[in-house]
Amino acid sequence: MTARLIIASLFAWLALNEVSLAQSETSPQEKKATESWRPLFDGQSLKGWRSYGKPSAPVAGWKAEDGMLKKLPKERGGDLITEDRFSDFELTWEWRLLPGGNNGVKYLVTEDRPGAPGHEYQMIDDERHPDASRGAKRLTASFYDVLPPAANRPVKPAGEWNHSRIVILGNRVEHWLNGAKVLEYELGSEAVKAAIADSKFKTAAGFGTKIKGHIMLTDHQDECWFRNLRIRELPSPAGS
Repeated sequence: MTARLIIASLFAWLALNEVSLAQSETSPQEKKATESWRPLFDGQSLKGWRSYGKPSAPVAGWKAEDGMLKKLPKERGGDLITEDRFSDFELTWEWRLLPGGNNGVKYLVTEDRPGAPGHEYQMIDDERHPDASRGAKRLTASFYDVLPPAANRPVKPAGEWNHSRIVILGNRVEHWLNGAKVLEYELGSEAVKAAIADSKFKTAAGFGTKIKGHIMLTDHQDECWFRNLRIRELPSPAGS
């Protein structure tokens, strides 16, 4: 089976991950994909996280409270990154913004490129934040400033909880929002290269290609809540 077919098979399985398949009916690749989820937030502390570019977690700006990770408003804490790095994975989380708020989750994050550390899954009040009025590539669930999400994405309004999901397998990336796939793209593809050339990241060397990187929670100084952050690593397809 070619790497492309293996990737397609795993993505098909992941799209149906709410359905339990009998072990005898799954392929070896699918069995690997069912390995246990790992929480990225313990509900009580910043264990497993640190400040971007620094060896330890911030002392201000972020707070673990009532099982949620809260970005405190107007208090600079800096961006958070996981201590670990990931290559092929499925990441899910829930988030909530106040009206007018803005935040994001970045992935494939490197500390070698501070001006464009990683690809951002945009989280924003589409109705009220001025940046959201600058085009579809800055709306919730977009690959920020590079690729737009589906126009009919099921986004919930500011103040309500949204559920998001990112899947990376080989060079294929998917953005999900509240149970619907709203964006899919291929790392390093000509389409992505062209979109990056038309974005604010056009001069960032290596941006848009596959690396093993951190997960980042951004600090826009707006109040934001995260909960149920978890990840599971996927088997890297041969030849990817």
